[in-house]
Amino acid sequence: MAGSGEHTILLEAGGSAGLSDWDPIFNTLTQHARVIRYSRIGNGGSQKITKNYSSEEYAEEAHLLLAALKIKKPVVLIAHSYGAYIARRFAATYPTQVSALMLIEPASEHDVDIMRQINLAQAEKEIAQVKLDDQANGLSNQYLDFWSKRPLPDYPQIPDIPVTVIASIKHYPEPALLFFTDKARELWGKLHTDWANDFPQGKAVLTDKSYHYPQNDEPEMVVSEIRALLARIKP
Repeated sequence: MAGSGEHTILLEAGGSAGLSDWDPIFNTLTQHARVIRYSRIGNGGSQKITKNYSSEEYAEEAHLLLAALKIKKPVVLIAHSYGAYIARRFAATYPTQVSALMLIEPASEHDVDIMRQINLAQAEKEIAQVKLDDQANGLSNQYLDFWSKRPLPDYPQIPDIPVTVIASIKHYPEPALLFFTDKARELWGKLHTDWANDFPQGKAVLTDKSYHYPQNDEPEMVVSEIRALLARIKP
């Protein structure tokens, strides 16, 4: 936790990532707000766990973290990749504790639907292999969330707050999966644009300069969008 200011930002990292996920932008953000980053249990430098955690459990632990830090004002919740699962759960479960929300390249319960929409038979083969690879890696903590495709909270379960979604539509020269083809990138952009636009204060930002880590590839753009989000918060 570092920095100071009117707002407190909570950074929620992706999948098996830890607090280092935010290295490219953390110090800059602390010039504009108090910023908290952390590694979820089992991630970062903590001991590996054998239990599968759900996004609900992770959201509860984020809530407990803020309570332990005595953070009483609503936070600006910024999440990357699988962290979006947790952020959406958190914002719906603890609506009075979130003043604004940003999702960066957010994982979605509709991810694999994009592949199936392009070529169902090929998609099923590719999805089956990705599942096997995931199982071979010992089942990632988000395995049950990601592959069960349980519905996640949307507006109005998530309250009417400023929301920004940053999604990549960058071209992959040699896409390894249907998910990375130009058609899939187009559908990915549309998925997140539609999701953001469901919010009265929603905003979608599509980038063709970053892949899955805009905070690494375009840190200045991400910081600029975060500052714009902070400016949209009503006193």
